[in-house]
Amino acid sequence: MSTDDHRVLRESLGAYALDHLTGDERARIRAHLDQCPGCRAELAEFEPAVGPLRAVDPDRLDRLPAPPPGLADEIVRRALHEDRRSHRNRFAAAAAASVAVGLAGGIGYTVGTPNAPREPVPVFASTREVHASATVIPHTWGVEITLDADGFRTDAVYRVLVRDDAGRTVSAGEFIGTGAARMVCNLNSSVLRAQAAGFDVLDPAGAVVLHGDL
Repeated sequence: MSTDDHRVLRESLGAYALDHLTGDERARIRAHLDQCPGCRAELAEFEPAVGPLRAVDPDRLDRLPAPPPGLADEIVRRALHEDRRSHRNRFAAAAAASVAVGLAGGIGYTVGTPNAPREPVPVFASTREVHASATVIPHTWGVEITLDADGFRTDAVYRVLVRDDAGRTVSAGEFIGTGAARMVCNLNSSVLRAQAAGFDVLDPAGAVVLHGDL
């Protein structure tokens, strides 16, 4: 059997598992499975999903489920209640209100904070070639760090780690150095602003070349 013939048979395993083939096509797959342990193993991996997939109604795939009645009002009520207890929670209340609006409209979205304030961050470079400034933006999902800098080695890949109050480090992404040319990059981390203590920029060897205090 040629490589192309084998590939075609493998690509038909899903349709075979869901019983979407003709009698002749199924017979050909069965004959192949008798001789091919690799395809038998791949078919076995499909089996747990066969039942749920057969239960799917194709006519309902484009219908979005509606949120329970009153859910939007309940989110706002709870957020405002928390807001009265703590000044810090005003940010959370605004985000929850955005969630409620999205739910009421029945749309999918990611909660963002477009009007969140930019907070300047003191940064310290370990080399004279690097000149940088940074700001941090709090979000409901974590922090966004905007780095405005030059002096990072051209084409070198730098990693950014955010450190929380407990000493745990979480990746905020990577960027490529541009040498003397100025660059601006946005780096995102899942560490919430209240827990974020600082961030480090590491060179390809793992050495810290820039530190920011949060």
